[in-house]
Formats: sequence, structure tokens, C-alpha cells
Amino acid sequence: MTIAVPAVRVEDKLYQNRYLVDAGRPHIKVRPHQSPSPNLLALTRICPAKCYELNATGQVEIAADGCMECGTCRVLCEASGEITWDYPRGGFGVLFKFG
Repeated sequence: MTIAVPAVRVEDKLYQNRYLVDAGRPHIKVRPHQSPSPNLLALTRICPAKCYELNATGQVEIAADGCMECGTCRVLCEASGEITWDYPRGGFGVLFKFG
């Protein structure tokens, strides 16, 4: 007998998380650049929360409001100075809901 297990999408799980946005004080910033490096471009594809995107002028931008604080961007781009990453102030940022 086979028991069917419903497929759970990552997006559905991420939707359960809540975020307390620290308006005007993002914890991640992308340094201005002429053209994005390969690592910065990679963030537009590998950020699990899809916070990074390429704008109409070819610049990588971040909307840190949905950031899960996983550290992927920090590992990939902080050492080169392409981004600055700090922990959100106490009480702000992602509020994980398990379940």
C-alpha cells in the first residue's frame, strides 16, 4: 500500500515566516557598482528568499524586507566589499514559524 504524501513547496513554507521590517534601516546594502560581479549576479539566482534582483539599468538591488538571514549573500559577497551585512536590530528581521 502506497501512502500519498502531499508535496510541500518551499514558497509555501517561506510564506509562514513573518518579518518585522526596520523601516529605513536595511541590514544589507549593495555597494554601488558599474557592472555587477559574477558573485553579485549569482545572488539573483541563489538567494532562497529572492531578495536580490537585476534592475532595468543592469544593477543588482536588494529588498531586504523578506530576508531569512541565511548568510548566503554574506559568504559570497561580504569579503569583497560588494555588500555590507549586519544583523538586524533586536526585535527586527525574520520571525520563523515552524510547522
